Amino acid sequence: MEPETLQRSHKEWREQWSLFKDDERFLFEEWIAPRTLEDFRDRTVLECGAGGGQHTAFVAAVARHVTAVDLNTVDLARQRNAGAANVRFIEADIAALDLPERFDVVFCIGVIHHTDNPDRTFAAIRRHCKPGGLVIVWAYSAEGNALVRYLVEPARKLVFRHLPRPLLVRISEVITAILYPLVYSVYLPRFTSFLPYHEYFRNFRRLGFRRNVLNVFDKLNAPQTHFITLERCRRWFNAEAFEEQSISISRYAGVSYSMSGITRRSPAGAGPR
Repeated sequence: MEPETLQRSHKEWREQWSLFKDDERFLFEEWIAPRTLEDFRDRTVLECGAGGGQHTAFVAAVARHVTAVDLNTVDLARQRNAGAANVRFIEADIAALDLPERFDVVFCIGVIHHTDNPDRTFAAIRRHCKPGGLVIVWAYSAEGNALVRYLVEPARKLVFRHLPRPLLVRISEVITAILYPLVYSVYLPRFTSFLPYHEYFRNFRRLGFRRNVLNVFDKLNAPQTHFITLERCRRWFNAEAFEEQSISISRYAGVSYSMSGITRRSPAGAGPR
């Protein structure tokens, strides 16, 4: 029987991960902080949203076993992890996922904000984590993203989403090239730290041209984006579902949230009697 699907399949993601790779390990490590790859070592892991399979490879190198789920790009992720015997790929909708097993670690990096229903997606993520297991999520933030939300997003919906992908790549390359003089002049001094995206552009200077093109392309190509508020992060990682001292919610580069927590082994307030 085919698995239930709530999420729409979008060809844009397969096109994106056919054209680009996200091989910057330092970014992945910063997105999951304060957790590290050691938290995956010898664990059973569920990846919710494998994309092109690059993050799968980072985790598979240390994990006991990885189950990687994606609705749009399983074939690409499988190809890029062909040599990993400890990985299985499942083509499925994360929000409707109902696997028979639960995992030591469940992570979702850069995906939940692109789903039809982030709340339902997060519920599925948490449901697949063992009691005492670790959940890690990284998502675009509502706070600090006004320019993208109110300028780029309307332009994407009105114009860019309708363009052929090769043309969109060229446009992304031009925009990226235009940003370089600005990022290396106005955005370089510390005294301009009040400018929007100042912290974000520090990463721009750490990355190569092609990877910066991917950042621009992703903003113009994504079929949909929900910007996640701090309140929503706190609602997801609440003290009833997660060990309170394990919850970590932190801003990353001023435009996203890194979230993690260890699921409770017993309901909040429950204990020996």
